[in-house]
Amino acid sequence: MTCLTMPAASGGAGVRTTDEVTIALRITRAHGPPVPVFPQCAAHTDMKHDRDFDPNYGSAVELMPGLRRLTARNPGPFTFLGTNTYLLGTSRLAVVDPGPADEAHVENILKAASGAPIEAIVVSHTHVDHSPAARRLRDKTGAQIVGCGVHRAARALMENEINPLDASGDKEYTPDRQLREGDVFSAAGISLHAVETPGHTANHLCFALGGEDVLLSADHVMGWSTSIVAPPDGSMRDYMASIDKLLDRREQIYLPGHGGVINDALSHVRDLKRHRLGREAAVLRELAAAPLTIAQIVASLYADVDPALHRAAGLSVFAHLEDLAERGLVAASPALALNATFRLRSS
Repeated sequence: MTCLTMPAASGGAGVRTTDEVTIALRITRAHGPPVPVFPQCAAHTDMKHDRDFDPNYGSAVELMPGLRRLTARNPGPFTFLGTNTYLLGTSRLAVVDPGPADEAHVENILKAASGAPIEAIVVSHTHVDHSPAARRLRDKTGAQIVGCGVHRAARALMENEINPLDASGDKEYTPDRQLREGDVFSAAGISLHAVETPGHTANHLCFALGGEDVLLSADHVMGWSTSIVAPPDGSMRDYMASIDKLLDRREQIYLPGHGGVINDALSHVRDLKRHRLGREAAVLRELAAAPLTIAQIVASLYADVDPALHRAAGLSVFAHLEDLAERGLVAASPALALNATFRLRSS
């Protein structure tokens, strides 16, 4: 398999700085409903996002020889224009992230296979837009499910805490083989190297394509948006450590779980790290003036965002505050929780 440089989006119309994009922006496409941009893309940073993406619903798009992308028709605020399923191989196939429990998408995967046997179903993490179709596809093909472990939170629930994203976890998923850091899985004439990247979820994996300059980055790094990191399922400290791990790797082409190919990926990851550190600094500046609740911080940092989306933005702010509290920079009263009051710790 020879790696090809992925072409940049034509025209540049979909590339905007986040200062030019507000949460109220809706991307209207003839092939689907308007999709709201998620709050982590709000203003106050110079992070660039590329939303020039055609999902080509129902068609497998060749990205390079032996690697195709098939996008599920599940657009939404967390999924952009749909979940990307990747088909690896030619005469034999491995399917990466088969997507939601959508029979039509499973049938599109089988149609794209055109009779080629599916030898493996590979799963990056257990959100309901990525893993449930693995069981349906295994039932139809007999292929083994390999990849991440079972769904788990990054930490235990605190007293009286409710997991706001509990319904997004696929708790029925069980792999036939779990991959861990450094494991190499071979099927369909290709090899995938597992890279543990917790943060978005505790069990998140990326996969490096053997012999190529390509990383299947799933939801850890995407071009259309930053990833949501929401405790207790996610952890900002883990996420930032995983970002640093990717910066120590060599891959320059990322194939994300949503949206288009990311070229010059390490530059994008460096920008992503700066974006997250900038958001952290903004939270600390807010607290330098006075103790605040998450709602008060969000009202200031996301002042130009539709208030209906402030609750979702608060999950991202909470992830930063949880990380800052663990590092001893912030204290919460009466306890670390979404409804706490936060203040800077005195030095």
